[in-house]
Amino acid sequence: PAAISWYDEFQRLYDTIPCVEVQALKEHNDQVLHLSFSHSGCLFASCSKDCTVKIWSNELDISLQHSSNMRPYNWSYTQFSQFNSDDSLLLVSGVFVGPHNSSSGEIAVISMENFTLLSRVRNKPYDVFGCWLNETNLISGNLHRIGRITSCSVLWLNNAFQGIESENVNVVKRLFKIQNLNASTIRTVMVADCSRYDSPDLLLDYEEQLAASSTCPVFDLGSDSEEEEAKPKQTPEPAVQELPDDGGVTADDGLQQFFDDIMEGRVRPAMTEAELETKVAELFVRNRTKPPEPNLLPADGNGKTKYLIFTTGCLTYSPHQIGIKRILPHQMTTAGPVLGEERRSDEFFDSLDHVIDIHGHIIGMGLSPDHRYLYVNSRAWPRDCVISDPMQPPPIAEEIDLHVFDLKTMKEVKRALRAHRAYTPNEECFFIFLDVSRDFVASGAEDRHGYIWDRHYNICLAKLQHDNVVNSVAFSPVEQELLLTASDDTTIKVWRSPRAVRIQQARKPRPRKLLFSWLMNQKS
Repeated sequence: PAAISWYDEFQRLYDTIPCVEVQALKEHNDQVLHLSFSHSGCLFASCSKDCTVKIWSNELDISLQHSSNMRPYNWSYTQFSQFNSDDSLLLVSGVFVGPHNSSSGEIAVISMENFTLLSRVRNKPYDVFGCWLNETNLISGNLHRIGRITSCSVLWLNNAFQGIESENVNVVKRLFKIQNLNASTIRTVMVADCSRYDSPDLLLDYEEQLAASSTCPVFDLGSDSEEEEAKPKQTPEPAVQELPDDGGVTADDGLQQFFDDIMEGRVRPAMTEAELETKVAELFVRNRTKPPEPNLLPADGNGKTKYLIFTTGCLTYSPHQIGIKRILPHQMTTAGPVLGEERRSDEFFDSLDHVIDIHGHIIGMGLSPDHRYLYVNSRAWPRDCVISDPMQPPPIAEEIDLHVFDLKTMKEVKRALRAHRAYTPNEECFFIFLDVSRDFVASGAEDRHGYIWDRHYNICLAKLQHDNVVNSVAFSPVEQELLLTASDDTTIKVWRSPRAVRIQQARKPRPRKLLFSWLMNQKS
């Protein structure tokens, strides 16, 4: 949208892509899993299987500033980090080894003033990761099993200064409680701030946009019927007769009727144990779920609306849907009752305000700098696959699709970007982090390369080579011509654009001039 001429666009795409390797950082001694910049761009953090989080100073030559070892806290490894909005605190997420070698997650908060550990918060499952809601409050998760494949995810708001606050002040508060069906759970939480929608629309081919919008159904649950609020639309019809939608029959009556039908043999064909559990859970939750928030889309870009975004599902344990839940102003502080506002019996669970179905295994998500666009890495399922067992998800493609969703309209707006690949099967699939700058989007891949695309033209601009899987990429928030990549080969590589390299070389004094200057000083 800001282009002046095709020549300027050619120069931008040729000269400003961070594709020249200028430095390799080798201080980690195991796989490097994640990278994150501070908002000022002066620092960045790296997480690794060596169980350390390292803080780096982003100068002309990047140098290590601090390293925190999390093994004394029974961590297995560090996996994710995020600076708060004023860069005074660092959230670090890791895998915690508990009794009998059971593993869940834990979040630590580190002060950037003196690198001291301020607080630790349990986080289950560990791939919820966690995120900041504002300068001093972070979001974590917990998981409660209800049945073999049914559970409840609870999302908590935590104060970063738990060890310092008075005992009379709440340091935690429950945000949401959401039912999970068919072995699915909530994972990978992030917060989108709608007040930051300040950039123009992406340059789009509208025929491609129209075609893309039909591939990933988006469901606005705020306008659906009560039954559909409690059950995502895209769930296939189960192999049993549906209960009539009689306005005079409550969900409790429907549950009793369903049990009577089973006992008297009126349900055909016979259901598996998993199908029976899911059906009972759906009926149970129908009249026990708080309705979605109306008018999800912000009326203007100046409001204080924030969205909680996370991966979820309804058919199998592999994450295949994106859930979106509005966070209301009174929910952005730990003040008030620990369990949140008082709930009626028909509001035991929270419903999702929006669901995006990806029809594939989600392996990465990232927001554009203005938080308007959501980029999603996924590996597609076969087109007409049917999931009969939630513990046996469909096979996933080796090609990674990079979808783009506009959070202002809740629609997919571009044809999926492709080039990168992954090879691990469902049960071994791991997260591949991506990042978005003003003009570019970058992602890791399992094919030993990082990739850069132009956000407007849907073209792959560069492949960045490593010796093993590339797990994470990160653009400098103040200089998109600087990119970092992290790999299983234990290195962090620093990439700059050809233009930045020329400028950097021009600033370096040449040795001959230094020698001449020294000789002249000796003579004088």
